[in-house]
Order: sequence, then structure tokens, then C-alpha cells
Amino acid sequence: MLSKQACFTSNRGDWQTPPQLFEGLNATFGFTLDAAASASNTLCRDYIDAERDALAVPWDTDGAIWLNPPYGPTVGKWVAKAYAESLRGRTVVLLLPARTDTRWFHDFVLPHGEILFLRGRLRFLVDGAEPLAAAPFPSMVVVFHGATRESHVEE
Repeated sequence: MLSKQACFTSNRGDWQTPPQLFEGLNATFGFTLDAAASASNTLCRDYIDAERDALAVPWDTDGAIWLNPPYGPTVGKWVAKAYAESLRGRTVVLLLPARTDTRWFHDFVLPHGEILFLRGRLRFLVDGAEPLAAAPFPSMVVVFHGATRESHVEE
């Protein structure tokens, strides 16, 4: 029998966004930067990899920013950084686990984000291939609109 811990953790941090989800959002926002990616899983021409440390550098770009951060214990730091970048005038769209009981959800997402809860469970890609099972948690898309951007996500 699997432990509860085993169902909600992973030894990987490079799960790639399902292409059909990204393509729909990209058509709306026109992403120019993937803020947490690698050469093998980036969805944008420009990206910030682990070596550059996206939590420590500004996310400078002319368009919207895509962020599917590692879902481990640092996810709250990623959400805080994304919100800080939105205060600099950037629109940041995040794919996150729908964990409405967390401090980061109540401190940043709920008061400042536009939230779209996704129906069903996503199948993240691993090394370019879809895994056998769906994620063991629900997901949400959160938009932090830059100061000069208008709302794009429809209700």
C-alpha cells in the first residue's frame, strides 16, 4: 500500500505542461518567457533554467510570462516571485496545484490572482511523453495581471 506521502510527492521537478493546455493559454496571452524550464522542456523560445535561478533574477521580457514551477516545498516562493514580477508590470500566468489551504494561496493567489480551476486531473509530460497516470491532485491556472494589462481569462 502506498503511503499518503508517496501519493503527493515526486522525485522529479521537470514535469512538462500538457501541450493542449499551454497552446490554448498561449493563444490568449502570447507568452515570450518560460520562467521555470530547461532546454528539454521549455515551451517558449526564451526561458530561465535552474542554472540562472529564476527566483533570484528579474523576469525581463516584452510579453507575458509562463510559469509551471516545481511543485515541491518551494512552490510558495515561486508564487511570491510571480506576484512580485506582476507588480513590475508583467503578466504572469501560472499552472499550480489547486491547494487552497496553503499560505501562498491565501497570501497571493486569492487576493491578487485571477483563478481558473481546471476540471479533471492533468497528465503532465515526462521526457516528452505522457505518463501512464494523471496527477494525483487538481490543478488551477492563476493570472497575475501586470499593472498595464487588462483581464484576458473569461469567466
